[in-house]
Amino acid sequence: MTDKPCELCDSPGGDLLWRDGFCRIVLVDDPDYPGLCRVVLERHVKEMTDLEPAERTRLMKAVFATEEALRALLDPDKVNLASLGNLTAHLHWHVIPRHQRDRHYPRPIWAEPTRPDAPRRPAPERSELAAALRRRLD
Repeated sequence: MTDKPCELCDSPGGDLLWRDGFCRIVLVDDPDYPGLCRVVLERHVKEMTDLEPAERTRLMKAVFATEEALRALLDPDKVNLASLGNLTAHLHWHVIPRHQRDRHYPRPIWAEPTRPDAPRRPAPERSELAAALRRRLD
């Protein structure tokens, strides 16, 4: 670890939906991408290959459960899974429900928008999303 503070060690990284001591799932407040979640490893690790194989499987189970819950609740056209960490070198996955009419479609959400004034979709009910995650993970 470097001397630079880690955003995901120092804060939840979003609105906590589920946690088991190994990882947490948070809902990110992004009005353009309602339902955008992060699956965050609870300890500071930089890369997937820094984990033991069983830990990799455990983390991906949480990623896949998040994708399933978002698909069931939001019926997106596509779900993007991304683990970047270029700015925050703390292992986490973005689970991003996408719709063909969102601001950036078909480009990544970090690119320049293709339609800056795209209509916004309603956010999932937080309690409903948390319950869907619990059913899949507990």
